[in-house]
Amino acid sequence: MTERPMAIEATTTAEAFEDMLRIVEELDTPDGYRAELIRGKIVVSPWSKLRYLRPMRSLRKQVESHAPEGTVTETSPFLFTFPSAERGFGPDLFVSDESAFEAEGRHADGAALSLVAELTSTSTKDVDWLDKLDTYGRVVPVYLVLDMQAEDITAFWDPSPKGYRSRATVPFGRPLHVPAPFDFDLDTSGFVAPSKEVVKGEQDETGDAR
Repeated sequence: MTERPMAIEATTTAEAFEDMLRIVEELDTPDGYRAELIRGKIVVSPWSKLRYLRPMRSLRKQVESHAPEGTVTETSPFLFTFPSAERGFGPDLFVSDESAFEAEGRHADGAALSLVAELTSTSTKDVDWLDKLDTYGRVVPVYLVLDMQAEDITAFWDPSPKGYRSRATVPFGRPLHVPAPFDFDLDTSGFVAPSKEVVKGEQDETGDAR
């Protein structure tokens, strides 16, 4: 399997949403891959690249310290479902009510989420910016998109039946305000690729790289 996501068409015996969820849950994906339910198809895609670890850890640490009481902040591969949209997503990072994990099942209700974050890759970028934005924008209070190719971060908030009403974007290195129920300024300096930091550190007084 490569970095490109692979879509598995649902069979006629698995057209119902719950049946497709069961297939996703029971799918034996290779190590390092995850399965999601997107646009009526089961999509298998790889987990994040190694260089994503540093921004992911920085993001989790900051978000967790401002998360509402009674929630859990995780990067574990759990599936959240959105029945009205017939979607099942496994966010890169999420904040959810702890009570959502008291059930016996293998997927949690998307309505329990208070924040999700996705780190884009070339293979999944369209899904993060289109399908997930549309679905999260009707339910989840805050959605963060770390565009690892453009090197900027966007916060979406104030969900509605037609999607998020508000958004703000800053380049990596500048603070981003994460709105309620978190209400803090996110330090994004740790999201910049180490190679870019070296170049900045080697600039002379004229601003030219040595």
